[in-house]
Amino acid sequence: MNILNTPIMVGNIKLNNRIVMPPMATAKAGNDGKVSQALCNYYDEKSHGGYIGLIITEHSFISPEGKAGNGQLAIADDSDIDGLAKIVNVIHKNDTKAMAQISHAGGAAKTSITGRTTLSASANPLPRAGKENTDIPKEMNLLDIQKVVDDFAKAAIRAKKAGYDGVEIHSAHGYLLNQFYSPLTNKRTDEYSGSTLMGRIKLHLDVIQTVREAVGKDYPIALRLGACDYIPGGSTLQDSIAAAKEFEKAGIDLLDISGGFCGYINPYSKEQGYFSEITEELKKHISIPIILTGGIVDAAAAEKLLLENKTDLVGVGRAILKNSDWAKNAHFYINKN
Repeated sequence: MNILNTPIMVGNIKLNNRIVMPPMATAKAGNDGKVSQALCNYYDEKSHGGYIGLIITEHSFISPEGKAGNGQLAIADDSDIDGLAKIVNVIHKNDTKAMAQISHAGGAAKTSITGRTTLSASANPLPRAGKENTDIPKEMNLLDIQKVVDDFAKAAIRAKKAGYDGVEIHSAHGYLLNQFYSPLTNKRTDEYSGSTLMGRIKLHLDVIQTVREAVGKDYPIALRLGACDYIPGGSTLQDSIAAAKEFEKAGIDLLDISGGFCGYINPYSKEQGYFSEITEELKKHISIPIILTGGIVDAAAAEKLLLENKTDLVGVGRAILKNSDWAKNAHFYINKN
C-alpha cells in the first residue's frame, strides 16, 4: 500500500502527497529581512517538479524584537508582503502548497542583533543544550504579551495577503511560545502561570484565537509544538497530549511536532522519525493531521511511519536540504515498490 504519494486535506486545502519540507533557516534574506533573489531561487529548486506536498517556509520574525538572527526572513511590516509573495509564486508555480512560519524569538533573541530589550515568559536564563545562556531576559508584562498577540495576528494577515495557503505558529526549539510552554522557563504566577498546563498554553490560545479572527474561519492554521524538552523538569508527553487537545479545540488545523528545549533532536532515540513516540500517542487523542519530523532520510522509513499510523505527514528537512531531488526519488521509489 502506498500512502506517501496519496493526497490529504489540511483544513480546506488539498496537499498532493504526505511529504512536508519543514521550516529550515537559510540566512539568505537581506539584513533587513527582505526577500532576496537567492531565497526565491532556493525555494524554486526545492519545489521543482511538485514532488513535495507542502513547504513551510523558514521562521519569519513578527516584530523587530522577535528577530532570532541575521539573514532571517521578516514578516514584521506590510512592506514585507510583496517579497514574500515572490516566494509563494515560485512555490505555487511548481504545484506545491506553501505555509509561512511566523515566530518570535523571545529570550533567544540577542540585543546585539535587535537593538531592543530581550523579552521572555520570566527573567531567567534559557537552557542551551545543557549549558546556561547567561543573558537574562526581561519578564513580559501584560502589555508586552498583548503586543505579541497582536503582532502574530498582523503577521498572519501578511502571510494571507502574500498568497500563502496557511500559516504556522512557531512554538518549538526554545523560542518565545516554547518559553511559555516549558516549565523550565515559565516561572510566572499570574494567569500565564508556569505551574499549570493551562497557564503555560494560555498565550498559545490567545494567539490562536486572535490569528483565527484575523484570517477568517477557512484559512488553515498550523502550530509547531516543541512537545517534549527531554530535560528533567521540562515539558513531557502528557503535557503535549493535554495541549494538543486544547489546540484542536481552539481551531488549529494541523499540528507539527518537534522538540522543545532539546532542539531538533531526541537525545534518547536515533531512529528515523525519532519523535514518533509522541505523534503515535497524539493520534489517539486528536483528529487533525499531524506532521512528524526527525531524522527521516529514507522513503521506505517515511512510508513505514505512515503505514504504522504513527503520523499523517512526514517532515523531511536535512535530506531535502542536501538533495533537492529527494522527494522526486521518493515518489518513484514508493510507486515502484
